[in-house]
Amino acid sequence: MLRATLKSLLARKLRLILSTLAVVLSVMFVSGSLVLTDTLGRTFDNVFSNIYSFTDVQVSAKSATADAASGNSQAILPMPAADVDRIKKIDGVKSATGSVFVTGARVIGKNGKVVISQSGQFGGSWTGEDELTKLIAGREPSAPDEIVINNGLAKQAKFNVGDSVDIIARAEARKTYKVAGIMQYTGNRDSMAGETTVLFTVPVAQQVMLGEKDVFNVVDVRGQPGVSDDQLRDNIKAALGPDYTVQTGEELSKASSEAIRGLLKYFNYFFLGFGTIALLVGVFLILNTFSIIVSQRTQELALLRAMGASRWQIIRSVLIEALLIGIVGSLFGFLVGMGLGALGASAFTSLASMESAGLGLPVAAIVTSFAIGILVTMISAVLPAIKAARVAPIAAMRDAAATDKPLTGITIAGGVVTAAGIGFLSWGLAGAGDATLLLVFGGVLLTLVGVALLAPMISRPLVAGLGAVFSWSVPGRLGRRNSSRNPRRTAITAGAVMVGIAIITMISTIFSSLSTAIGESVEKDLQADLIVYGQQTSDVPPVIQPGELEQIKALPQAQTVAAVTYDMVQLDGKQDFVFAYDDVAAGAAVLKLRTVAGRTDRLDSGEFMTDEKTAKDRKYTVGTTIKVTFAKGQTKTLTLVGITNSTTNGNGILISNTDAQAGFQFPQPIQAMVKVKDGVAVPDAKAAVEGVLKDNPEVSVQTKEELVGSSQQQFDVALVIVQVLLFIALGISVLGVINTLLLSVIERTRELGMLRAIGLRRRQTWSMVTIESVVITLFGTVLGLVVGAGLGAATVTALKSVIGFGAVTLPWGYMVAYIIGAVIVGAVAGLIPAVRAVRLNVLNAIAYE
Repeated sequence: MLRATLKSLLARKLRLILSTLAVVLSVMFVSGSLVLTDTLGRTFDNVFSNIYSFTDVQVSAKSATADAASGNSQAILPMPAADVDRIKKIDGVKSATGSVFVTGARVIGKNGKVVISQSGQFGGSWTGEDELTKLIAGREPSAPDEIVINNGLAKQAKFNVGDSVDIIARAEARKTYKVAGIMQYTGNRDSMAGETTVLFTVPVAQQVMLGEKDVFNVVDVRGQPGVSDDQLRDNIKAALGPDYTVQTGEELSKASSEAIRGLLKYFNYFFLGFGTIALLVGVFLILNTFSIIVSQRTQELALLRAMGASRWQIIRSVLIEALLIGIVGSLFGFLVGMGLGALGASAFTSLASMESAGLGLPVAAIVTSFAIGILVTMISAVLPAIKAARVAPIAAMRDAAATDKPLTGITIAGGVVTAAGIGFLSWGLAGAGDATLLLVFGGVLLTLVGVALLAPMISRPLVAGLGAVFSWSVPGRLGRRNSSRNPRRTAITAGAVMVGIAIITMISTIFSSLSTAIGESVEKDLQADLIVYGQQTSDVPPVIQPGELEQIKALPQAQTVAAVTYDMVQLDGKQDFVFAYDDVAAGAAVLKLRTVAGRTDRLDSGEFMTDEKTAKDRKYTVGTTIKVTFAKGQTKTLTLVGITNSTTNGNGILISNTDAQAGFQFPQPIQAMVKVKDGVAVPDAKAAVEGVLKDNPEVSVQTKEELVGSSQQQFDVALVIVQVLLFIALGISVLGVINTLLLSVIERTRELGMLRAIGLRRRQTWSMVTIESVVITLFGTVLGLVVGAGLGAATVTALKSVIGFGAVTLPWGYMVAYIIGAVIVGAVAGLIPAVRAVRLNVLNAIAYE
């Protein structure tokens, strides 16, 4: 039986290649994602290991909102210079050096724009050359207007020693400095991870980066000979108390790496999601392939049964064939994925100017790739294997394959699974706590599987209707009948197309609805004509300088100006965002806020307001008190004095501007909304505001319409990225159509020969097979559009009250494009089977057994 199985497998090489390709495409997403994240993870491990390789212990002030040692802008707490002297006197300390090093030094390039770096825009104090840094040009800064920059920044912005550079620091408006020197890191690195670094003199760094004199944010400590890093850390902890974070270099490296790996985890989930979709589509292809194989091998299997093969041997024969395909497909899928992962990691490190850790072979990627590939293939082959075992020995004496079974059972099963999927989806979208995501994902999956099971029942009337478009010719009528003659086969083939199109349509519907909701909410709730803000490219938000805000308010074109800022705080022990207006009345005017309870005309220190939805969710009433710990460290109890109506633009916790100025890391306005006076043209007012902001390259002015357009454009870009990846997964379904038609052509060899013998020309044969392919693809596409639109509409409706969705907006343009694309894809997928059908020798085909 084993020899017979291997001979059967090798005798059908095209079938073997197409089935293996399905596994390859299914596995490559998974392996590529795991290889990519493993390579990037090890790369960042190396980066942080190098950064902290010369650090014994580092001390920073402990923050309630985050870890100050990580450089997080929400956690920078200054330490008085006197703390450095305290640390120097602790047992085991050889030296202690206070320094400033935080994000927030935005460099203005020669083009007048901020030099962008996704890895961070750091500013700090120059404390001299050491094991980590060395000057490669110029000298150290000595005057208040002199700086040292890293060579990565010098190359990126084309700065040289002696050039003048404009910088916007954390605590200072735009100011001009002179490049005194250029430095590199150990190992001749221009940067550690593509970041930009500006180093000032110590007093200047303290003032412009921390906003105070004689303060530092970190103290680097070197231990005396014979004192271990752990012992030194413990000594310092005991001496300083609980208000300080004390970590060894190894702990700092590990903490920083884990933070990056936490972000990479979501990156991994993103690609694994597409891998799951590819696997689901691949199941349909493999299941259909083995079903057709079993049908075509009915006489062969029956003959084996007549010669004494048991049912188990037949099942084992089919499963062995599936196992071999799974192993080969998993191997090539892993190799292709590994190449894609390595290519992605190389591109990322190249863009970030990082030194890659090199390609590794993560055990998780190897095990997962082979486990998934083999498991999916084996599961897909189980039902066809059982069907093969049921072939009666007497079938060897018949010319025809077994007739199709009634569709009653599969239709009932499809109805039950679909109902269960809709139930899980409804339960999850209604809110199920921690299980919400699992229920929604399971509901979508069950719904897709259920509809796929119902597809055979739907296929005959729907395929007949779609095929009627092509029935004006003999090849068209034949192609339509061929596509509907085997509902199960047609449904499984179209099911692969349906799954991919359904998911794409569902996501497109959600994105389109959210995009429309943004436009509607801005039009409905925002009374401002102009919005001033900047695109945030790092953890430091672009800010409007207080002087610029006052100039905007003084413009004769401006009627109402409301500026807002926000920050992360600890609210009753949990991290949360709060915001503040410089003028509460102006903010209420531009956001159409009205009083629901209490007073909302002003906010004094120690008071806060909120909207009625937030108040209801958190069970707040007028007089409720909350405890807030701000980023700068102080804790304050705030009392609720007013509740407003809920809008899509002004919900949350609103505190007084006085408290925000005292506690926020960035108390400067982050956004300003301008209501133009009656009779003033909005373009004229916009030009006036742009004149005020001409020296601030971080922020820009947009009209309400431009704001909506730019916001919607972001969703469009994200949707295009998602669609590209999904269409790659959908490529598996194209293989399914090709595979089905090829096997169908082989199965109908004698029939095709008879048609050719009675006068069907080559061109007509080509048209017949192509139309069959187009009809099957169109059937899957239309079914996918209906299911996807339904799932998308259900999701939008369920989440309407959660994230502010408006009415359901169907992506009609995309849906029409999918149908047109289905016709093209169907024609392309039918190309190879059509060529094979056209090339059949008529006499040999008639005599084919």
